[in-house]
Amino acid sequence: MQKTMETNYHIFLVEDDENFGAVLKSYLEMNDFKVTWTKDGALAVSNFQKAQYDICILDIMLPNVDGFGIAKQIKEVNTDIPIIFLTAKTLKEDILQGFKLGADDYITKPFDSEVLLYKIKAIIKRNQNSESENTSFVIGKYIFDFQLRILSFNNDSVKLSPKESDLLKMLCLHKNKVLDREKALTKIWGEDGYFTARSMDVYITKLRKYLQNDSSIEIENIHGIGFILKVSNS
Repeated sequence: MQKTMETNYHIFLVEDDENFGAVLKSYLEMNDFKVTWTKDGALAVSNFQKAQYDICILDIMLPNVDGFGIAKQIKEVNTDIPIIFLTAKTLKEDILQGFKLGADDYITKPFDSEVLLYKIKAIIKRNQNSESENTSFVIGKYIFDFQLRILSFNNDSVKLSPKESDLLKMLCLHKNKVLDREKALTKIWGEDGYFTARSMDVYITKLRKYLQNDSSIEIENIHGIGFILKVSNS
């Protein structure tokens, strides 16, 4: 089920200032967001990997590890996660560094909380629209309708389960490129663990079976990294 604009969206907040962090967390929760707050930069990445988030809000000036370092590591875990930097640093070099790391926005303190709220909503809405754009895919001789979860070959079709459909869509979006295993596990299963990884392997086997009627299609396992949906005639 698709989420509404704010309801059920999960924010990962990293902020070491106790008072500011508490106020910001409460404000976002009052606006129907779920918020997980981490105060120590050294714990940020490990805490991020414990759950599935929709957006990160990172302070830059943190103890142990700064926000830039955290953002870099988070992007290695999930390249698609939107990031907003909060900081008192206004130097052009700092702002450019933030955007080079893939930040969606860079907000300097002090700021209007309502402005931050609308920036969060705009980023989520943009990502939501982007993810919903591609609903139909051509895979060799197959047609995959993601919205209906139907995979068709000539006059035959099969109804995929939600996870089969989500996984096939991610493979299609990365066609002939590596789909990172951790990225897929985090996005579809919500965590990157041993049992979810084994579950993903089972789903990959099922998808290979569904696609076996076209010899130009192969789902290749790149050991320790991920999978590639190879389509030789594309």
